[in-house]
Amino acid sequence: MFAVIKTGGKQYRVAANDLLKIEKVEAAVGDMVEIGHVLAHGEGENVTFGAPFVDGAVVTAEVVEQGKNRTVIAFKKRRRQNSRRKIGHRQLLTTVRISEILLGGAKPTKTAAAKAPKKVKAEAATEMQAEAAPKKEPKAKAAETKAAETAAAPLFKAPKGEPDDLTVIKGIGPVAAKDLNEQGIITFAQLAKLTEKDVAKIDEHMPFSADQIKDWREQAKELAAK
Repeated sequence: MFAVIKTGGKQYRVAANDLLKIEKVEAAVGDMVEIGHVLAHGEGENVTFGAPFVDGAVVTAEVVEQGKNRTVIAFKKRRRQNSRRKIGHRQLLTTVRISEILLGGAKPTKTAAAKAPKKVKAEAATEMQAEAAPKKEPKAKAAETKAAETAAAPLFKAPKGEPDDLTVIKGIGPVAAKDLNEQGIITFAQLAKLTEKDVAKIDEHMPFSADQIKDWREQAKELAAK
């Protein structure tokens, strides 16, 4: 026997013992859940359809795992200066195993699996002591932390003195000027002295193209000479 169920805005064709990933259901691992939105059920060529749901039909399932789907990236770029948007989303998922397809208001015959007994006090105390003991940070994790701290540092060292108004340069708006200032570029002289290596570094780490930066560099040379 099979059934077509609806949950989380999606429809699934299921049968007993099927393993299925659906949108998150509020339940603990090992619990039994009921899905009452049964659109159709049948066996072979004999199929019964609901209007929209079949009266008295319920599908029971055991929660196997709570987790997340892979990350989906939504990126939008408009034909405007520095107008871009990037959003990531990970859908919460529940893995269930279909237990029974019940018709006519029948009650479930299968119950949740018995949970493992609690550990004795001695084992629990040992576990608590192990958790309380300070854990050494793995070398790989320490390296990642150091790399993240280095990445957060400005790309350039800002010179002493009053900063210039970078928005005077054509193509640099208030937002772009703020981004440049945060990366240590605050004067026309700095922009004018950018090397090709510096241009490549900005192109890699900031939302500006190499052509944009080179154009700003030429304008900055004229402004710095005044």
